[in-house]
Amino acid sequence: MTDASTAALSVVVERELAHSPDKVWRALTQPQLLEEWLMKNDFKPLVDHRFRLRADWGAVDCRVLAVEPGKTLSYTWAAYGLETVVTWTLTPAGTGTRLRMDQSGFRPDQPQYYEGAKGGWPRFFAALEQLLARTN
Repeated sequence: MTDASTAALSVVVERELAHSPDKVWRALTQPQLLEEWLMKNDFKPLVDHRFRLRADWGAVDCRVLAVEPGKTLSYTWAAYGLETVVTWTLTPAGTGTRLRMDQSGFRPDQPQYYEGAKGGWPRFFAALEQLLARTN
């Protein structure tokens, strides 16, 4: 039985996107596109590749954990004592894609990070949707 006071927390965001899984995958894995909606980066979709996401406030150190092209992408997300895992899951949905992002591993003693992610990911998703709408 898990004690609720010590259980890790997750932030999950899901959207139905009117774009193909291939197009969404490119936005998640091509560094120049990733920079447009998330952060500057040196990302490569290769397992064990270490990369950094950079913003005005600092950087996030990451390591690719899993890559299943067009379906799943998972990487660590570590910054300022936060150590979580971000997993993207793409599922075909009609003519579009159901995109699910799960950031797991928030500790209960880090409410500022959990709340920040709960507020931040919907903004990143909005920027992603804008990028998808204006690119081929």
